[in-house]
Amino acid sequence: MRYTAEQKVETRKRISDASARCFRSNGLNGIGIDGLAKEAGVTSGAFYKHFPSKLAAFEEAMIGGMQEVQEAVSLFQSNNADWWPEFARFYLQEKSTCEGSQSCGLQSLTPDVGRADPQIKSAFEAQLRELVQQMNPGENNAIPPDTWAKLAILMGGVTLARAVNSPALQQEIIQAIQQTPLCRQQK
Repeated sequence: MRYTAEQKVETRKRISDASARCFRSNGLNGIGIDGLAKEAGVTSGAFYKHFPSKLAAFEEAMIGGMQEVQEAVSLFQSNNADWWPEFARFYLQEKSTCEGSQSCGLQSLTPDVGRADPQIKSAFEAQLRELVQQMNPGENNAIPPDTWAKLAILMGGVTLARAVNSPALQQEIIQAIQQTPLCRQQK
């Protein structure tokens, strides 16, 4: 049976989406090709027709996750000049309580990127630079140090909140971070 170009694109998207969900939930080493293929509803052979390796699928999932953060920042920027506090509130509340498969790619995939090869790290770095430049439009490539701190406090806060069992403690962590000056100040 021959597949149309449209079917091939749809199959690749299914594999890519399934891989992103699985990597966010399980990490890079928490699932193999067979598990990724099963989650996508394809065979392992079909997986390999679209991705040469699990690492290639991870790289695409990581880039897609970073682009989702960029899209969210863009949405908040377009709705309000004082966008940062609203974005921080949303991020801390939404991404600390959602299912692991729906977690933020920036927060959930960064630990695996830190252990990955230089190619993955370079791709991540390029996406990260795009994100911080987007957060600071017109800053001529000079990124204010508080931008790095803002991202780190959001990622760290969500990571900590996701790591505890107690919903009360989770909310205590989130509320404490929301009260920090970096989460309250505008861009």
